[in-house]
Amino acid sequence: MTQPTTPKWKRRKDDRPAEILSAALDAFAENGFAETKLADVAKRAGVAKGTLYLYFDNKQDLFAAVVRHGLLTNLAPIEAAAATFEGGLAELTTLLLTRAAERMGDQRLPAIVRMVIGESRAFPELARIWHAEAIDRVMSTVAGIIEKAQARGAAPAGDPKLYVLSIMGPMMMAMLFHQVFGSDSAHAPDLGALAEQHGRLLLHGIEPRAGVG
Repeated sequence: MTQPTTPKWKRRKDDRPAEILSAALDAFAENGFAETKLADVAKRAGVAKGTLYLYFDNKQDLFAAVVRHGLLTNLAPIEAAAATFEGGLAELTTLLLTRAAERMGDQRLPAIVRMVIGESRAFPELARIWHAEAIDRVMSTVAGIIEKAQARGAAPAGDPKLYVLSIMGPMMMAMLFHQVFGSDSAHAPDLGALAEQHGRLLLHGIEPRAGVG
């Protein structure tokens, strides 16, 4: 006997939250928070405006979900690795910089960062959401990996969160450079090349050399 299949409308309904989040990410990245209208998000997602309120209370709630969903995509592999990570700071540095260069290639998430910076004065809740859902989670996850490496003697002593900032700071600046001045600027850094060079600097640039100093 043929097994009943899931009705098409049921599969479509299950897909709606992800489709709405993808549409909202595009809208926020293109228009900013203030200029994004829920009606536009609904149109992009192919649903009625009222459908949005089945999943999200308001535009800020939708923004929080966009940040959370984007982080799940980008942070989940790092969190999975953290559970069994046995390497040192060198391996972690390579992992973080490589993944950052890959993720920043998607212009939508960097655009969201620029939006938060530009509109957080008018909408302070944006900064609170971004800090709680993005900054704090990333810092805590990666700092936890470094703490474990320090306990094994695989990383030097020091504040783990400051190590995270030291590793990721130049990548964040490069991302904002692209967003503010454009990727076609004569001085726009190649993210992959920056990740590779910054990694070498961190791992070898401050090591003493024979006959130097």
